[in-house]
Amino acid sequence: MKKLLLAALFAALATTARAQTVTLKLGTLAPQGSTWHDILREMGQKWEQASGGKVKLRIYAGGAQGSEGDMVRKMGIGQLQAAAISNVGMHDVIPEPQALSVPFLFQSEAQMECAFEKVRPRIEQALEKRGLVALQWSRIGAIHLFCDSPFKTPAEVSRAKIWAWEGDPKSVEAFRAAGLQPVVLSANDMYPSLQTGMIDCVPNVPLYVLTARLFEKANHMVDVSWAYMIGATIVRKDAWEKIPADVRPKLLEIAQSLGRKVDDEVRRLNTDAVTAMQKQGLQVVKVDPGPWRQAMEKSWTVVRGGVVPAEFFDAVKSARDACPAK
Repeated sequence: MKKLLLAALFAALATTARAQTVTLKLGTLAPQGSTWHDILREMGQKWEQASGGKVKLRIYAGGAQGSEGDMVRKMGIGQLQAAAISNVGMHDVIPEPQALSVPFLFQSEAQMECAFEKVRPRIEQALEKRGLVALQWSRIGAIHLFCDSPFKTPAEVSRAKIWAWEGDPKSVEAFRAAGLQPVVLSANDMYPSLQTGMIDCVPNVPLYVLTARLFEKANHMVDVSWAYMIGATIVRKDAWEKIPADVRPKLLEIAQSLGRKVDDEVRRLNTDAVTAMQKQGLQVVKVDPGPWRQAMEKSWTVVRGGVVPAEFFDAVKSARDACPAK
C-alpha cells in the first residue's frame, strides 16, 4: 500500500512539475544563423531566465515547419503554439496586414510605419478574435525585385515568371492586373525554382535574398522599393495564458524590446546585404520608378476588396495620407 501511495505521490509531483513548465514551439522561415533567428534565440534565452525556467521556447527555423501558411495551419491544430511570420504570410489568418505591403502604396518605409501605427490596434483586435496574440512587430525591410536578367521596365518584366505567395489567389490576380506573370510556389521552393527556370524573378528584401542565397540565380536587383514588409511574433492565446499572469508582462517586454533592437539592426543589414551581394556579382539595375508605379497601381483595384477588405484598404490609404512621405 505504501509503495502505491509513494508511486501516486511521485506521479502527481511529476505532473505538477510538467504543468509548471510551458514549452512554446515556434516556427519561422528565418534561415539558421540569420539576424531574425538570432533574435528569436535570444528571446528564448531571456524568457527562460525571466520565468525562472518555467517558459521554454523551441524554435524551428529555416522553414523546417513548412511555409508560413503551413505554420499557421499547424498553430490551428496545436502542433505549433507560435510563429514569427511576415505580414504577407498572415493572409491565412487575417487579410488586413497585407495592405501594408501593397506595391507602391507608400512613398517611403517611414510613411508605411506611420500608417501602420494608426491601424495597428485594428489588426491586433482582428488577430485576437482568431485566438492569437501579437507579442511584437518588427521591420523586415523594403522589397525589391530580384531577377535573372536586367529588366528595366514593366514591359520587359512582363515576359518574366515572378514568384507569388501560395494560398492567396486574389494576390495572384492582382499581379496579373499589373501585367505580370505570377507563378505560385511555396517560399521554400524559391531557390530550386530559380535554378530550374521555373521562375525568373523574386520580390523580397535584400537580407533574406542574401541569407537564402537567392542572388546566386536572381543576380539583378531593380533599384526601386517595390513595397515594404513587416513581421510579427504571434502566439496562440490559450498557450500564452498558460503562462502565469505575473510572468507574461516580463516576457512581453522582452519580446518588444528585442523587436526594437532588430529594427535598428535590420535597417543596417539590408543595406549591407546589397553591398555584400554586389561583391559576389549582383548587378543593381537603375530604373525610372514612374512606369513601375503606374503599372503596379493597376493591381490596387483587385487588392481593394479582393485581397484586403475594401473598408480597411481605404482606412490604410487615409492613414497614409495623414503621414509625411519621409
